[in-house]
Amino acid sequence: MTMTRLGVNIDHVATLRQARGGKEPEPVAAAILAESAGADGIVVHLREDRRHIQDRDLQLLRQVVTTHLNLEMAPTAEMVSKAIETGPDLVTLVPERREELTTEGGLEVLKHKEKLRKVLTALHKHPIRVSIFIDPDIRQIEAAQGIGARTIEIHTGRYANAATLNEVEEEREYILNAVMFAKNIGLHVSAGHGLNYRNVGPIANIREIEELNIGHSIISRSVLVGLSQAVREMKRLIDNA
Repeated sequence: MTMTRLGVNIDHVATLRQARGGKEPEPVAAAILAESAGADGIVVHLREDRRHIQDRDLQLLRQVVTTHLNLEMAPTAEMVSKAIETGPDLVTLVPERREELTTEGGLEVLKHKEKLRKVLTALHKHPIRVSIFIDPDIRQIEAAQGIGARTIEIHTGRYANAATLNEVEEEREYILNAVMFAKNIGLHVSAGHGLNYRNVGPIANIREIEELNIGHSIISRSVLVGLSQAVREMKRLIDNA
């Protein structure tokens, strides 16, 4: 069976740079190191407020990333234009609120079907695959397929934040059921958010998940052991799950 891929989100390398408004650490260098250490893809979220990743980062990453470049973005006209201009391999549509510290949940596809359908239509006119970041909810998955999505990313935040063993097992069951439903109706499935070195195993064990996108825990670990080692450790956990 094909191994689950690892997409490394390097947003928080840029967060550290922006803390001083300087030029280091360089997210592009981080992407090169992550790929060399075995990352199967590079993920960045270009936010409306540009709190971490900047436009120049995206342009340079498009030139140097040799695996695949996944651009997370809000489904807005500005971001659609940026995606078309840059040409990432994959766009992942995510919800976005200025006041949030990190993405708090999946897109409400049911509420915004027509708007999202237009975004997908615009992006599918170009050689850009599109994924929709959604909660492990059967209704949302059906709605995503209904507007033309071919790929989804399951939000694993509730699983990652579960406080008790029973809650962890319950949330994993929701994810498993959502993944199996999505695969059965022909969708490609990724997953991510809040996954770390302690909790990734039971999710990586769901082999129908094609890719896990992980950022904060890898970048946090890299402060202590270096980015190459942090990526290799996460890759090993996923492969051995």
